[in-house]
Amino acid sequence: MGSNYEAIIRDNLLRFYENASGSAVNRLPATIDGDRFVFDAFGDTCIISPEGISLGNVQVTDPRGIIISLYALHTTAAPCRKEPYRAYKEFPDTMPYAGAFHTHTEQILVPHADKIMESADLVREHFNGGSAPDGIGGDLAFTVNPLPKICLCYIFYAADEDFPASVTCLYSSNAADFLPIDALADVGEYASKKMIELITP
Repeated sequence: MGSNYEAIIRDNLLRFYENASGSAVNRLPATIDGDRFVFDAFGDTCIISPEGISLGNVQVTDPRGIIISLYALHTTAAPCRKEPYRAYKEFPDTMPYAGAFHTHTEQILVPHADKIMESADLVREHFNGGSAPDGIGGDLAFTVNPLPKICLCYIFYAADEDFPASVTCLYSSNAADFLPIDALADVGEYASKKMIELITP
């Protein structure tokens, strides 16, 4: 028996393919291979097909599949507008999700902050990331792209004698144009989890 996640993903894909056309290639954006749409997501090659969603050639039936299917349904032809980067709570209607976002996206990285800072080039490479804008602050900051039109800026502060390590995650300015606000919080969570996976032996 399939999971509830699988049922939601299947339903979202049915809706996507009912309206999918050449415009989807530009909206995602993606390359097209028959009836499959190929692009990068969460640090892996993502394939959307009528049969499901895969990351790194493994079919996903967890919340990442729901996020990607919702992105396919909601993304528009507008480009990603990165700056000014915004805190998640600055987007409308985020209050019910802000606490979980802080715990599952930012706090989850604190025990790994030193290792991630040491491995920043590896993380950026997997996520098609780059340098943070000038003046963003922190001991180290960089950007990652968990979805083609959603960019995250992670800011790391190393521990010192007065303060523990801390991590802040900001979103590209118009990220909420491409996903429902609850799924937008989950993007940060699964980007952070992938980051930990990359730096864990």
